Amino acid sequence: MRERDGHRAVLPKRIILVRHGESQGNNDPAAYDTTPDPKIQLTTQGIAQARLAGARMRHLIAGGDSTNWRVYFYVSPYARTRSTLREIGRSFSKKRVIGVREECRIREQDFGNFQVQEHMNVIKETRQRFGRFFYRFPEGESAADVFDRVSSFLESMWRDVDMNRLNHNPSDDLNLIIVSHGVASRVFMMKWFKWTVEQFELLRNLENGEFRVLQLGSGGEYSLAVHHADEELLEWGLSPDMIADQKWRACANKGEGNDRCSWYLDSFFDPLPDSDDDNVDKLDETNSLTVHS
Repeated sequence: MRERDGHRAVLPKRIILVRHGESQGNNDPAAYDTTPDPKIQLTTQGIAQARLAGARMRHLIAGGDSTNWRVYFYVSPYARTRSTLREIGRSFSKKRVIGVREECRIREQDFGNFQVQEHMNVIKETRQRFGRFFYRFPEGESAADVFDRVSSFLESMWRDVDMNRLNHNPSDDLNLIIVSHGVASRVFMMKWFKWTVEQFELLRNLENGEFRVLQLGSGGEYSLAVHHADEELLEWGLSPDMIADQKWRACANKGEGNDRCSWYLDSFFDPLPDSDDDNVDKLDETNSLTVHS
């Protein structure tokens, strides 16, 4: 908690990323042949999944120590996410919901306009060979494009919190629930935790109605490991190094991550020397080998 312009900015206790329930397109990809992606509706099963997700999130949020808690929703403008939000909302009273905002930047990855299934099968095979993050769908987006707009949303979200645009009472626990899509949720976590492209491509997509909980740890850092078990993180595709980092974040002091990046640096460099003196010795040895070769 910190003072800003006469008010106290309170960090959310949780940021929950939830994927929409099963859609007509998930059930039958031929639906995209005639229906624009933003207008694809939930199936009966998808409605049930969304309602169950709401009940599970309510149980998680209300099961803590505080009885003073509130939720604020951000939702993608697509029909299936709005319907998912409507079903999730059945688990919360007006007293608990302080607001909701439709946010275009957390919409689904754009796969093109009308998506003829036979053509999309060929395109998705090409994506597998090219790489899921950088491959751009014809007339659509790559996951890298989604990363750019989700990063912009994340910055706006923090301004909402920091400037108290959510009109949140600082004595209440704040929970942000982001009702979105699989790719958008994964790149949100990629941006948040500074995961590499290679780490992103290890990740499994969220199932319909599934959610991830980024919860504030004891020292002020957010972590998946506060709520989720190691087995879940492994199942979702996190590597042992990524899981170790999540467990460290669960109890790390705020800001310590800026000085703790050896596991991240090692993915870009050969092991770096511990001191400048060690580096000079290493350079002298390298130069000597070059001269004599």
